[in-house]
Amino acid sequence: MEAFTHPHVKVCCISSVQEAWSAIHAGASALGLVSAMPSGPGVISEALIAEITAAVPPPIATFLLTSSQDVEAIIAQQRRCRTNTVQLCDALSAGAHAHLRAALPGVSIVQVIHVTGEESLHEALRVAPWVDALLLDSGNPALAVKQLGGTGRVHDWSLSRRIREHSPVPLFLAGGLRTDNVDEAVRQVGPFGLDVCSGVRTDDRLDPVKLQAFFARLRAR
Repeated sequence: MEAFTHPHVKVCCISSVQEAWSAIHAGASALGLVSAMPSGPGVISEALIAEITAAVPPPIATFLLTSSQDVEAIIAQQRRCRTNTVQLCDALSAGAHAHLRAALPGVSIVQVIHVTGEESLHEALRVAPWVDALLLDSGNPALAVKQLGGTGRVHDWSLSRRIREHSPVPLFLAGGLRTDNVDEAVRQVGPFGLDVCSGVRTDDRLDPVKLQAFFARLRAR
């Protein structure tokens, strides 16, 4: 996949309609809405996810972040929340992505790949043909309490770049992105999109100053 020098931005861990509109006004083209997770920030109820989704205009992508590995549970969750995108934060079994695609026509499917080593490249290329995009993050699903995102850690961007170069689908880059490193992240990886959470928050709330600074840095590239 080709490199992008002016990537789209997804603001994650949105917790209210007000935060959603703040992110949109700043320039976000996608919003992340976090359902139940084994760990990490930003979890909100499915009822609130549905409320936020209903208030967001159609051109904006609404991502339901799910930790479920059960296809039928994911389908039911999306139907309750009504997002236009499902972000799979954990690995699914063979054939599961095709099942999701058939059950949720018109809903985009994004698979998270936690970049932990060389095996991440192989996992990404195995899954890529079955999804609309990959999202490279810095979690660790192998821990006793899984980390499936929201760590605020930067991973090995050289691996992310290799995944982008070989992937047949676009990818989002997540993990510890901030105003002071986003320019280097784009230069090194060239992702289609950026996924930011902790880098634009203060005390778990969307920080308008950090948000504006993040987008200003991207526009200045």
